[in-house]
Amino acid sequence: MLALRPTLLALLVCVVSAGGATAADWSGWRGPTGMGQTDDKNLPLTWNGKTGENVRWKSPLPGTEEKAAQDQNQSSPIVYRGRVFVTVSYWPGKVDPKQQPEHHVACYRADDGKQLWDVKVEPGPWTFADLRGGYTAPTPAADDDRVYVVFGSSVIAALDHDGKHLWRKEIKPFKFDVALAASPILVGDVVVMQCDQTDKQSRLVGFDRKTGDVKWEQLRPAHGFAHSTPVLADIAGKKQLLVAASNALQGVDPGTGKVVWSCTASGDTVSPVLGGGLVYLDSGRGGTGVAVDPTGSGDVTKTNLKWKTGTMPEGYGSPVIVGEHLYRLHSPGVLKCLKLSNGEVLYSERLAGVSIHASPVAAPGGRVYFASAGKTFVVQAGEKFEVLSINDLGDDAPASPAVADGKLFLKGRKMLYCVGTKE
Repeated sequence: MLALRPTLLALLVCVVSAGGATAADWSGWRGPTGMGQTDDKNLPLTWNGKTGENVRWKSPLPGTEEKAAQDQNQSSPIVYRGRVFVTVSYWPGKVDPKQQPEHHVACYRADDGKQLWDVKVEPGPWTFADLRGGYTAPTPAADDDRVYVVFGSSVIAALDHDGKHLWRKEIKPFKFDVALAASPILVGDVVVMQCDQTDKQSRLVGFDRKTGDVKWEQLRPAHGFAHSTPVLADIAGKKQLLVAASNALQGVDPGTGKVVWSCTASGDTVSPVLGGGLVYLDSGRGGTGVAVDPTGSGDVTKTNLKWKTGTMPEGYGSPVIVGEHLYRLHSPGVLKCLKLSNGEVLYSERLAGVSIHASPVAAPGGRVYFASAGKTFVVQAGEKFEVLSINDLGDDAPASPAVADGKLFLKGRKMLYCVGTKE
């Protein structure tokens, strides 16, 4: 078995012990580490939507076989113990901004794509005046007993693996900017949500896994809206949530939501990444990126900020780290490779047609998958630019990939796809 980097191994152990998942599962946003890392050595290098090469199966998403209007449906699939879970929202007829779309959670068998169930979740209290952000940005999370889903109407719910409703809670207040986009994170017996919003209503909330009751809540009035999902990491032997706020990168106690350390930064839509003893973050909407040593306490801006980038253009997907290099994809489909130790840009190359919304996955052997149900580029990690393959399923959508058992699971506009080497 390929040896894992110490940071990745520690994070895999940390998240597995917290959520009950195995390393083969992809149980939440960006997988077991929350940073797009997999130890799966058997992912396919090539596939093709027209010829069917290495497309193991494809299954219609809820609402696509009806005369329905789809929400943006940015949420990504997750895979847990042989089942794929997705969330989808759609209006049964034409888009009516005055009406909320139906919220659906669907489950598919990972082996053959058979849909096992499709159930509705009653929408929450927020009806959008502006549909740009969409109702279905948050990615689900799963453990041995439940699947946790969040929708932009400001509702969080838990279902069992057979689709039975276990609990549903409305998230209040809901002063979010355009959308609620953060995904739920599982920490011990708590489901953590970053609910940063406007009007000094920002907060971190810990919901009880079994009941949905609020176990703790930490107000954050100094921070404006953000759409980022925190990352659970092991910092100097202790668990921390790495949190991107509107004006700071933070290390947060996952048991209380209290800030351990903070560095002035601009966060918004992307999740932080950890590697080589540094945490990297940029806004996602354009701005300066920062690399911070996360072992301090209090305001570490003057002591632990190791380097900054120049202006990093808009890119809604999150970055990924492989060894000594950081990879950041931004508009208009430009991939930057930075030296992790000092932020030096080693190359900046165009990936024409790639999705800047989907977040990449780093696999063994130095393969980096900039994958979606549209056009995918597989790039060889290293300081020189090398494209290993270009693949296209022809169903471009903003969802990020899930990885399990040698396969990629990709959510398009119309279909859910499984790609893997055919036997």
